[in-house]
Amino acid sequence: MKQHLNTLYVTSQESYLSKDGECVCVHLKNAEKKKIPIHTLGGLVLFGQVSCSPFLLGHCAENGVSVSWLTEQERFLASMHGSVSGNVLLRREQYRKTDNPDVAAALARAFTIGKIYNCRTILRRAIRDRPNPEMEEVCLRLSHCLERLRTELALENVRGIEGEAAHLYFSVFNGLISNDDEAFAFTGRNRRPPLDAMNCLLSFLYTLLAHDVRSALETVGLDPSVGFLHRDRPGRPSLALDLMEEFRPYLADRLACTLVNKGQVRAKDFKRQESGAVLMDDDARKELILAWQGRKAEEIEHPFLKERMKVGMLWHIQARLLARHIRGDMEAYPPFVVR
Repeated sequence: MKQHLNTLYVTSQESYLSKDGECVCVHLKNAEKKKIPIHTLGGLVLFGQVSCSPFLLGHCAENGVSVSWLTEQERFLASMHGSVSGNVLLRREQYRKTDNPDVAAALARAFTIGKIYNCRTILRRAIRDRPNPEMEEVCLRLSHCLERLRTELALENVRGIEGEAAHLYFSVFNGLISNDDEAFAFTGRNRRPPLDAMNCLLSFLYTLLAHDVRSALETVGLDPSVGFLHRDRPGRPSLALDLMEEFRPYLADRLACTLVNKGQVRAKDFKRQESGAVLMDDDARKELILAWQGRKAEEIEHPFLKERMKVGMLWHIQARLLARHIRGDMEAYPPFVVR
């Protein structure tokens, strides 16, 4: 269980987490709701008014269990980690490579290739079910983006191609949604805050993915704050954002569309605030977390290693491959791509 770094998500407001021996206890309204052995956990993600005892926080730090706090609206606030894993030599090499424009561009190009390839695959799968000339044109243009990336050497140009590809992909994203409810109509990507139900779903799933990817990077000893594709900013996990680009279309986007198309989330699960922000209710958030955990439990063959594994292990494998490349054990980093 430990190797899969399972994550406990707590969304019920006014919950209290405490330590009971080697277990994490979740209390709500003075009643014990759940007790989980800490050795089965890799992280806690707490939404809104959820508090922890100091003894539990210390126990989590000693056992390598990260704790992340988010607002009820899924905005990241802070995280706590124990001693840094890995060795200092790997992180020093990571910093050197980040400061090398040629190496940084090569890694940024790999992350972007993985992202665009997977975006194109998702669109092509949709076209097989429902022919869509506009999607076919976007797939062709995404292919052109991939060709340009194979020879592009400048980091800023790589970032420009990534932005262009993201715009193309989201311009036809509404074609992936078969639910006729206008509440889920997608007219473009927006965030901080999301202004419609579909963007609210995507932002929430991206938050869950970012937490898992960040944990994977820390597990192998890399610094999640120092990236290659995304610029460094205080408080931003740039390397986690780099690595999760490969997984956004395949995991988060597909899951969001599946939940909407199958009616597992409904328009009444979302509320619009006076500010214009759209928020999920607690029941929908729990449904989404269950679906996310279920997706992570599915199996897939890793395209590079040719081994079957749980989906939730993919970012741990990619983090290890990235660490091997940064150490110099691999000539290039192989991005995760789906066929």
